[in-house]
Amino acid sequence: MDETKSELHFVFMNYDPEYERLLSNKTKRGAHELDLYLSRKHDEVLGKYLRPGTYNKTLSLVIVDGFAVQITETQANVLRSAKEVRIVEKDQELA
Repeated sequence: MDETKSELHFVFMNYDPEYERLLSNKTKRGAHELDLYLSRKHDEVLGKYLRPGTYNKTLSLVIVDGFAVQITETQANVLRSAKEVRIVEKDQELA
């Protein structure tokens, strides 16, 4: 396996009471606050564990506390060991 090849991975976060609180606010303002919170939170996790410029976050997921990111398998393993992260899975295309 090529350890330098970046591939899309999905990262799902551990339980976060602030996420749950913001998710329960069904107003437009609440949805906007949740979007901002998750984007910032996910960026902070990536910045904490990976070198800037070595990954590309493609989106934050709101329905679940998670995000998609282009990373190497080595970087995926680093995120798997992060206390904030529940699971990291490589995207698998279905035929």
